[in-house]
Amino acid sequence: MSYNPEKERTALAKSKRGWKMWGPYMTERQWGTVREDYSPDGSAWEYFPHDAARSRVYRWGEDGLMGFCDIKQLMCFAVAVWNERDPIIKERLFGLTGNQGNHGEDVKEYYYYLDSTPTHSYVKMLYKYPQSEYPYSKLLFENEMRGRAMPEYNLIDSGVFDNDKYFDVFSEYAKNEEEDILIKITVVNKGPEKSTIHVMPHLWFRNFWTWVRDPYKPNISAQKGNYFKVEHRDLGDYFFYYEGAPEPMFCENETNHVRVYGHKPTSGYWKDGINDYIVTGKPATINPERKGTKSALRYKFTLAPGKSATVKLRLSKHSLERPFVDYDELFNKRYNEADIFYEELQKNVTDLDMKNVQRQALAGMLITKQFYYFDISLWLKGDMGTPPPERLHGRNKEWWHLNNMEIISMPDKWEYPWYAAWDLAFHTIPIALVDPDYAKRQLILFLREWYMHPNGQIPAYEWSFSDVNPPVHAWACWKVYEMEKDIHGNADTSFLERVFHKLCLNFTWWVNRKDSEGHNIFQGGFLGLDNIGVFDRSRPLPTGGRLEQADATSWMAMYSLNMLRISLELSKTNSAYEDMASKFLEHFLYIAGAIANLRGGTLDLWDDEDEFFYDVLNLENGEYIPLKVRSMVGLIPLFAVETLEADFMDEFPHFKRRLEWFLEYRPELGTLVSTRPDGEEKVKRRFSLLREARLKKVLKRLLDPEEFLSDYGIRALSKYHKDNPYVFNTGTEILSVKYNPGESDTAMFGGNSNWRGPIWFPVNYLIIESLRKFYNYYKDEIKVEYPTGSGELKNLKEIADDISLRLSKLFLKNEEGKRPIYGDHPKLQNDEEFNQYILFYEYFHGDNGIGLGANHQTGWTGLVADLIHTKFNEDK
Repeated sequence: MSYNPEKERTALAKSKRGWKMWGPYMTERQWGTVREDYSPDGSAWEYFPHDAARSRVYRWGEDGLMGFCDIKQLMCFAVAVWNERDPIIKERLFGLTGNQGNHGEDVKEYYYYLDSTPTHSYVKMLYKYPQSEYPYSKLLFENEMRGRAMPEYNLIDSGVFDNDKYFDVFSEYAKNEEEDILIKITVVNKGPEKSTIHVMPHLWFRNFWTWVRDPYKPNISAQKGNYFKVEHRDLGDYFFYYEGAPEPMFCENETNHVRVYGHKPTSGYWKDGINDYIVTGKPATINPERKGTKSALRYKFTLAPGKSATVKLRLSKHSLERPFVDYDELFNKRYNEADIFYEELQKNVTDLDMKNVQRQALAGMLITKQFYYFDISLWLKGDMGTPPPERLHGRNKEWWHLNNMEIISMPDKWEYPWYAAWDLAFHTIPIALVDPDYAKRQLILFLREWYMHPNGQIPAYEWSFSDVNPPVHAWACWKVYEMEKDIHGNADTSFLERVFHKLCLNFTWWVNRKDSEGHNIFQGGFLGLDNIGVFDRSRPLPTGGRLEQADATSWMAMYSLNMLRISLELSKTNSAYEDMASKFLEHFLYIAGAIANLRGGTLDLWDDEDEFFYDVLNLENGEYIPLKVRSMVGLIPLFAVETLEADFMDEFPHFKRRLEWFLEYRPELGTLVSTRPDGEEKVKRRFSLLREARLKKVLKRLLDPEEFLSDYGIRALSKYHKDNPYVFNTGTEILSVKYNPGESDTAMFGGNSNWRGPIWFPVNYLIIESLRKFYNYYKDEIKVEYPTGSGELKNLKEIADDISLRLSKLFLKNEEGKRPIYGDHPKLQNDEEFNQYILFYEYFHGDNGIGLGANHQTGWTGLVADLIHTKFNEDK
């Protein structure tokens, strides 16, 4: 085996998590979150705004710029900078709230996750800081003036990066040992003139003492010899070493009640003390005794054009006489080990730009981890005095049991600094490439008793834990299991068995709660697709009645097949699981029979005229109205597909006998199962919601450039609706759905995401996977026009591979050296200081591929890392 220390450390983390004790677990926005909202009306954005963040202590976590902390976030480190022009120091990222942006919430900064190993033995991040005054008011004003039909006004549009008048601020971390962390901050003057920057590394404690009846308070104090002593009862003592002669500054991580609440002045050195001292120069706001619970060092650099300065720091459990004697050597060692780790992973990737995109995608996946703390019982009852009485009857009141305190993969640490259940399932796929143990832990976590509701529901996200996300958890568990077996050589059946029983609880919740009549047609709600329908599917319908959903029903069919596959894998060592395999097989067939309308009722999700699946409005008078919106809802039936080879089924005699009996005595359901010869006198069976005829009909629309097929993937809504909007008259208002390839033009779900035309990675990924599964059954027996109307026939694997490449091309330089995600913006496209860095957006314009929504949602967009891996490794 070749030398790969980081791979060995990652493997060791299975039993000893010490190397992961410290990491980039700091969120980028704690303000404006539900956790910090103690308002009576649940107005989280307004209750704790950005302007209060520097002065008001948080209850449930901390935020910072390019931060690092321990796994319980007891001690925090982050970088702050000041250009001598801003009204406040830059110690956290600024952005607009959901009510301020013309397309919902949006961070207004440029920062990048450049590199990270799985254990965070080496991490590198970049923040681009303007040299002119940061335009806080202008960003707010311009976006408030713009309607939904206009694009967002971003920081780069304000002119602050013109003539390259900005600093690159790099933050790097390298661990010598588990609790010995080297920190390097490098600032580079990218501008044409000499300019001054103050660099202020911050070290502080998360405030717990305000909320508990415990007189203990930790302490940081300056010592002779260029170091701080850090004392914490739970963490033990640390030493914070620094080079040079910076100015030490101390205050308390406690609320400035005068500024925040208008209380009478009291003596003290509050959370905003360092900020106020830097900006005003008045020393009364920092502690002259040089001790406190929040500390910083001030380095002031005046740099000529192109020149740089470096700050070297070390946070260690060890008392070191010469803390920087081996500093450069250790940094280089960890950097080189990171290269070795990724060189092995990317050994078959021949395209250099793809290597760059994949490594930055994986860096984003690993850095977008966050310490997440939320005890709903405490939050509902209140521990900040008397809570508003509305709290007990408001948001998340049904989730008293939920108590989260863990490092969790986030969609985006600024825009979505809270977990989302179906997002996280997709996160685990690229994470499994580099750290399958962490991927499995994440999946297990959401099935634990302090996450999953006693009734079996998986929590959705903190704005409403009771909302319903697509049931993709079982799919992710099976996918991660297969990836670990195929890539890393470990078949962890104990993991499968551990998740299987909890997944059964969740499956039962779906069946009992979301199939109102027991007819195997499901009503899941919005299912993560936000504004895709004519109605807000998470709310009561304006027409009354209920929505019979093609996507909910298809997700449950897929769920059944996922559980079937897991059951059979577990049956290899315990035949008792064959009964569960039979149960999920039969459940799938009943759902397939319902969606195929075998009973011949008036409720039919398939439309013969349009040859597509639609949601159906089930009115209280018994009338059924298909909602003829050609959307991703009608493509999700593709996802429920599984093939069982003959030799594979021979391993499970009880299951095989039950299958054969069921197909004989339920012949109408047996017609839904496709068969192909598989050796002498044997057949392989394919389970799917689509027999061959319907499959080809759906593919005809899916692969049509005038409908779903874009140059950069599959659109969420057919382009047909550009000239043919779907219109529905409720009797009191006329609602419509029109193809909108870019930002949302409706307020539904806050307007900060759009499923009416853009390209979304998670469903594209499942389309690719499904096409490959269909190919594994049909091989070259099915070839279809690709694109539709081109006259060129391709098999389903070739089509899947091409769609995968289209998605990857979103980030790759084209023949003009431009990346589609950055559109026609000259700075982002033509300046190598921007163009070499990749932003992984939430979704992408359906026609030109421009990145939209949250610009750091590496979460599920990080799936591109797995697409690249598959492209270069599936035949190896």
